[in-house]
Amino acid sequence: MPDLDGLLSPDRIAVVGSTDREGSVGRALLENLSTFDGDLLPINPNREEALGMYCYPDIESVPNPATVDLAIVAIPAAVVVETVRQLGAVGVDHVVVISAGFSEADAEGRQRERELIAVAEEYDLSLIGPNSVGIMSTATGLDATFLEGTPPEGGLSLVSQSGAFIAAVIGWAVQHGIGFSHIVSLGNEAVLDETAFLTAWDDDPATDVVLCYVEDVDDGRAFIETAREVTTETPVVVVKSGRTTAGAAAVASHTGSLAGSEDAYEAGFEQAGVLRARTIQDVFDFGQALAGLPPLADDRIAIVTNGGGPGVLAADAVDDARLDLAEFSSPVSGELESHLPAAADVTNPLDIIGDADLDRFESALDTVLDAETVDGAVVLSVPTALYEFADLAAVIGDRQQQYDKPVVACLMGGEPADRAAEALREYGIPNYFDPDRAVSSLQALADYGAIRRREYGEPTTFDVDREAAREILWETVERDIDFLGTEAIGLLDAYGIPTATGEIVTNPAAAMEVAAGIEGPVVMKLVSPDIIHKSDIGGVEIGVQETDAADTYRRLVERAREHDPEAQVLGVRVEELVDPAERTETIVGASRDPQFGPLLMFGFGGIFVEVFDDTAFRVAPVTEREARRMTSEIRAAPMLRGARGRRPADVDALVETIQRISQLVTDFPAIIELDVNPLVVSPAGISAIDVRLRVDANTLTGSVDD
Repeated sequence: MPDLDGLLSPDRIAVVGSTDREGSVGRALLENLSTFDGDLLPINPNREEALGMYCYPDIESVPNPATVDLAIVAIPAAVVVETVRQLGAVGVDHVVVISAGFSEADAEGRQRERELIAVAEEYDLSLIGPNSVGIMSTATGLDATFLEGTPPEGGLSLVSQSGAFIAAVIGWAVQHGIGFSHIVSLGNEAVLDETAFLTAWDDDPATDVVLCYVEDVDDGRAFIETAREVTTETPVVVVKSGRTTAGAAAVASHTGSLAGSEDAYEAGFEQAGVLRARTIQDVFDFGQALAGLPPLADDRIAIVTNGGGPGVLAADAVDDARLDLAEFSSPVSGELESHLPAAADVTNPLDIIGDADLDRFESALDTVLDAETVDGAVVLSVPTALYEFADLAAVIGDRQQQYDKPVVACLMGGEPADRAAEALREYGIPNYFDPDRAVSSLQALADYGAIRRREYGEPTTFDVDREAAREILWETVERDIDFLGTEAIGLLDAYGIPTATGEIVTNPAAAMEVAAGIEGPVVMKLVSPDIIHKSDIGGVEIGVQETDAADTYRRLVERAREHDPEAQVLGVRVEELVDPAERTETIVGASRDPQFGPLLMFGFGGIFVEVFDDTAFRVAPVTEREARRMTSEIRAAPMLRGARGRRPADVDALVETIQRISQLVTDFPAIIELDVNPLVVSPAGISAIDVRLRVDANTLTGSVDD
């Protein structure tokens, strides 16, 4: 990881493209850097000076160019690569490229960006951009952007792939007095990305919370691993644009048709321990609460209000969130009754009624925050003539500090509320006009508290037969196909996953012979790489007697020929019929996400898996904890735990199977899509009934590190 200190706390800055021309980026950069406390070195071969400062013709002309900590490049795209090469050659380590006209533009721009990356690698440059709006650090007095306004100093640090988002954030922060430490516009992320700044700000004393705006994450696995380390001490809030589902690349897999890019990001962010913000407002709300307040120890929330309506709205918001309304014990209720009028309702939400004065708020907060059953509180007030909002803000701030429990405010009402918000900020307490936003911020505190308590562990490595698995996958190369179906059931056996007893046969007589060796009726299913959804054409028959096995074989093959005369038919699999009593059909699958790699899916299975769409996702490899959480997140989870008198299924065996499939798709990146469906779960254990997978033969060789 490169040392990024010189980026955000430089002593000498060179501005390549400096000018005093009105309306230019070069001029805006110089103006914003006019308060910079170090050496500012304008560079422009076509000007002798800019804004009264001498312009050097190039970096070589600057005195002691190797001591320049940071170069800002704002020149035409066509000369950027050569200019950056010159910067690297003289020893400049940190570069911000403002210039546009690279991969965001056209094919020529994409080639230009590849050349820029090569130069950065040659000279080991820490490079931001191109197409960046610049960087800012209030902690060091640095404003190397061409934007208007500088927020006050504070504990929020922002890294963004969108320059427009940064411009909006700065405007909002200036208007509301919200403090920031560092702001970085990544632009095209040719070299440095958000993961680099997560690492840089992990130990930064000026950063209390990291905010990220992302459109995509290039290396999802690196992001997860880095964020897990950072979030043990520093909360990370991410808002991602483009939450639409990517189109499925193929129809070979249920997982491929169900999983989209949003599922991968949702799973990856959860596993990374970052907080997902759905809106820009959430980013600000969560950031303020996390920067100023302690995490929630538990989820029990008290509501103190002088207005019944807002209190009910807050209670509804608590119910909608993953929080609980705190219950007041008898002693607490008794103490409240002793301080409040008879008309006050001493339940939760606690309505201290509209004629409440500051003393009543003080006594109510003292009692509520001192209660062992309360972990945090929302204080709501509508304006009255009995006290000033600014005075109430001081009461709230004092009590929050005294009891060290998170308190958020919802002081409603115009200019007085704005003044109160300024007073609350001195205590690190955010004020929200909407009770729902106040409760959502408490939920963020609760989520981050849970993240800090989380133990990730390491994925279990099982003893498997990788060579046998490789041989089965190699059939795709030998047969010049990319899809394997039931004929690849041995792949699961190689990874220790129980499968139904059976065998693939290629003639009617063999079908009768195998059926005779299996106790009871059997299942017979067509084996054809060209017919993916066999049940749709009648390619599966259940409960076949031994005496009917030969005729069933002929019937299944005939149906295949009628459906597709050109289809390759490898035979019919004859296998045991799993006892339907207390069985639950599930599915475990995987698809290959371009950013995060293998994406695991668990859900309610069978032929209607797409209809029910009851699934949970994680990025592989998964730990035992993550696999177990997958089994509890689907709506059908009660069926596994025992519902309507059913005995509980063997969830432990299911969790182990998810982990084994996770290891399989991690070991073999050539597996693009995989379905084990149905995976039958019962009190007696599990059994994989069918499998289908799509393989990229080009990446098959050497896909396992033996």
